[in-house]
Amino acid sequence: MANPNIRYLVLAGPESEGHLTCETLKALIKNGIDSKKRIIGTNSPHPFLYNIPVEFVERFRKQLTLIDLQFEGDPEVIRKAVWACYQEEPVEFRGYSLYDIGAYSEEPLSDKITWRITMPWAVPEDDKEKEALERAKELLNKLREKYGKKDSQ
Repeated sequence: MANPNIRYLVLAGPESEGHLTCETLKALIKNGIDSKKRIIGTNSPHPFLYNIPVEFVERFRKQLTLIDLQFEGDPEVIRKAVWACYQEEPVEFRGYSLYDIGAYSEEPLSDKITWRITMPWAVPEDDKEKEALERAKELLNKLREKYGKKDSQ
């Protein structure tokens, strides 16, 4: 993560029907991702992190502690959770011992996300599929070059 001072994530509010974002976030922190970059242990329809390096996912999981207040409707409870996260001495809050534990000890991670995923169900699963996709893209580019000039005249 780019900011080593972020050590807690307070999760509050309802579940997003259909997307299961809260469930997926909890599963990511608890279980991580598999070799295909699928978040383990969620029923989300598209729980993939194709464009995030594995080391970033693992750093996210190590650096953050999840404070699970999902479905909590009282803003005062959420404020108290956030307040507890920056205290000098440990504060007991709903089974958590929270306080400012300081910056994460490793160097910050930063990178650009360069691959926009538009159809996660169509991402190649292995090198053979990746090669076939690249060949198809090359062929499409050749066709565009060949026929695109005629359209512009």
